[in-house]
Amino acid sequence: MMSTEPHVCPLHGAAVDHDRLVGRRVVQIVAARHRYDSEEAVGPLEIWLVDGLGDYIHIRTGSDWCLIVDDAAPHAGYDLGESGRVEVVTSGHGTPFARYVGEAISSVDERFDARTGRVGLEICFSTGSVQCGSWRGDLHLAG
Repeated sequence: MMSTEPHVCPLHGAAVDHDRLVGRRVVQIVAARHRYDSEEAVGPLEIWLVDGLGDYIHIRTGSDWCLIVDDAAPHAGYDLGESGRVEVVTSGHGTPFARYVGEAISSVDERFDARTGRVGLEICFSTGSVQCGSWRGDLHLAG
């Protein structure tokens, strides 16, 4: 059952109040992607929107499949041994947020599942929007 009413994730808490995101101008995108050997990096696994004040909007998924939104700064990439590497890079390429760099967030809508908490977030700009979702623990971005 999906709900649009404010809800607290049972595992991760309430997270960032989405009303605080409205009016923030996105000036940079940072993304964490998984790379295996010489293959093209896949993902993003998590994403950070950097605003004009240098603050972060961090979007990722939890082990319980909920969508986590917080204000954590980007971390360093890390080695996964034989499974490859997670690279954290400044780049909007490959994400639907790239076309909105320089724009302010005009509204934010959240979707919740009664069992797992937040499962969707739509971040709206004056020229369009990006849907962020958790699907089986993976971060999905569309827009």
